[in-house]
Amino acid sequence: MVPEAPVPDDLMFRTLGRVVDGWEKLMYTTGRGRPEVREVDRRLPVRVASVRREAQDVVSIDLDPIDRSRLPRWDPGAHVDVMLPSGRMRQYSLTGNPDDTTSYRIAVRRIRERDGGGGGSLEMHTLAVGDELMLKGPRNAFPFIIARSYLFVAGGIGITPILPMVRDAVARGDDWAFVYTGRSRASLAFMDEISELAERFPDRVHVWPDDEFGTPRGERILAAAPHGAALYCCGPPPMIDALRGSVPVDNIDTLHFERFSAPPVIAGEPFAIELASTGERIAVGPDQSALSALRTVRPNIAYSCQQGFCGTCPVRVISGEVTHRDRFLTDDMRGELMATCVSRGTGTVVLDL
Repeated sequence: MVPEAPVPDDLMFRTLGRVVDGWEKLMYTTGRGRPEVREVDRRLPVRVASVRREAQDVVSIDLDPIDRSRLPRWDPGAHVDVMLPSGRMRQYSLTGNPDDTTSYRIAVRRIRERDGGGGGSLEMHTLAVGDELMLKGPRNAFPFIIARSYLFVAGGIGITPILPMVRDAVARGDDWAFVYTGRSRASLAFMDEISELAERFPDRVHVWPDDEFGTPRGERILAAAPHGAALYCCGPPPMIDALRGSVPVDNIDTLHFERFSAPPVIAGEPFAIELASTGERIAVGPDQSALSALRTVRPNIAYSCQQGFCGTCPVRVISGEVTHRDRFLTDDMRGELMATCVSRGTGTVVLDL
């Protein structure tokens, strides 16, 4: 982790664990007892089979293979890249049944551009039954390890990767607890399924919407964990930061998290970008990513995850010094490219734009 601009931990990318401040423990177990799923760059043509409203501004979308073939199976935590008709590419967690190779299910919260959205979720909400898409993957940047117990925490649309993990823990008879937070019950997706779980396991399932319980503090959430739990959490950066700030604690052994938005840039050094095609100079502030600065003048520039792992945003560097913080580019590629979502420059960096 580079202090200047925090990015998600390596657990989300190429390893199954991470050591932070000497307490997060490295654990390595693949597949949850299932055959290992290899992550390859498959292209999967699919057709929208159904679109359902799951909550306020949230729809679930079932995607069936066009050629009637079987889709690759996946493990909890996996996602697919969705290539939209506009050319945008976005990542969405798979939230259905990993063993169902006849269909994939994803869920999308609509985020308007005035609220920081980049247009991808709005386009996803226009999809209708019969529309055809191309998927890539599935890949797993949020692997579900074997542990003696679990605490699952979902904030809003962060339920999508967490729900398959909860189902898996239930099926295996694991010791677990689950906390679901969000603005209101109306904003929480898949509440029918969560309510059924709560009826079966009233002491394990905790639904704490903000308008009923207030914004839950990290300490309160962690108090729900069984002893020795692996903490799996997905949601907005403030929730993730609150939980990270509340550990270590005695009942949490490991921390695993995934963000659904770009991590904040903290105490970054300002630098400048020059566009080779026009000579235009763009200032990148200390609390701003290169991508966000570029989007002020090139709003249609390609990007997706904003976390340095998808490989959508890299741009060729003509000159300048770059500090690389992505998890996608190889060392050879870093000699020519910059992942604008997380990497930073010194002085002026000239990009092939």
